[in-house]
Amino acid sequence: MSSPPLISLEGLSKTYRVPIREPGLGAAIKSVFNRQYRDIEAVKEISFQVEAGEVVGFLGPNGAGKTTALKMLSGLLNPSAGTVRVLDYEPFGRRGDFLRQITLVMGNRNQLVWDIPVADSFERNRAIYRLPAAEYAQTLDGLTSMLDLGELLDKPVRNLSLGERMKCEITAALLHRPKILFLDEPTLGLDVTMQRRIREFISEYNRRNGATVLLTSHYMADVEALCERVVVIHHGRLLFDGDLAKLVERFSPHKKIVVELDREDVDLSSYGDVVDTEGARVTLLVSKAETPNATGRILADLPVVDLTVEDPPIEEVIEQVFAQEAT
Repeated sequence: MSSPPLISLEGLSKTYRVPIREPGLGAAIKSVFNRQYRDIEAVKEISFQVEAGEVVGFLGPNGAGKTTALKMLSGLLNPSAGTVRVLDYEPFGRRGDFLRQITLVMGNRNQLVWDIPVADSFERNRAIYRLPAAEYAQTLDGLTSMLDLGELLDKPVRNLSLGERMKCEITAALLHRPKILFLDEPTLGLDVTMQRRIREFISEYNRRNGATVLLTSHYMADVEALCERVVVIHHGRLLFDGDLAKLVERFSPHKKIVVELDREDVDLSSYGDVVDTEGARVTLLVSKAETPNATGRILADLPVVDLTVEDPPIEEVIEQVFAQEAT
């Protein structure tokens, strides 16, 4: 018998009631006695499941409802409707047994104490989670090695660079060895090298510990490197749930053919839509059905130095998903 999913959402919704008023002193006085409200649906009846050990990309534009959903999954917000189970708990009950098995990392939030050394912030977390000293030391040694924290442990948090702080934030969030990681933009604002380092760490942590990961990111490199499955939401609604490769296949009917010739100023418009030209290097957009024929013709007709056929970047695919949803 297969084990139940670690994360299960069914018709999950969150609606905020916010006050509204017209500008001006008169409207402000009027609102004291007759306040008007409107409802904002941040998440609208989304349903999906995540199995143990999966790394799932949770995608959508700003305001799509991703962070709201993660806050409901971690118990920071109560849903307005629907059901959610995480590790067979109702998250908003905030039971200790539940909290000791999850973590939430938000790239734009700071959980470390600003004015004390990193190691002291870690020790505070050890006390909060009541971790045995030997277990804590073993976990910290492993995370320090994996993330190359080294001399950072003795520095006050305020003296760390953004990339150094993010490594320490992630370490603090994993000291209690959670089974589920909710990661909300963990590489936000980091340089390319540090983004890659964080991705490698998340992948290695998943492999070593069998941790389940639900990841939001605006950097498609994060998703491509870590996630075989993606869940896409927009305006709070679920648009797609499936393999990353199937997302590309479903919403991107074109291939990119990048051709490098031995001379410039060659017209390739008869082979496809020319979308970019850099000297003798030309990029064409061709329908998937026509790609084999167009490739054969180019190789037969033109002085080709190099030719590659590529799927479009995931960013373009996601944008197309949103465009189709809007229509």
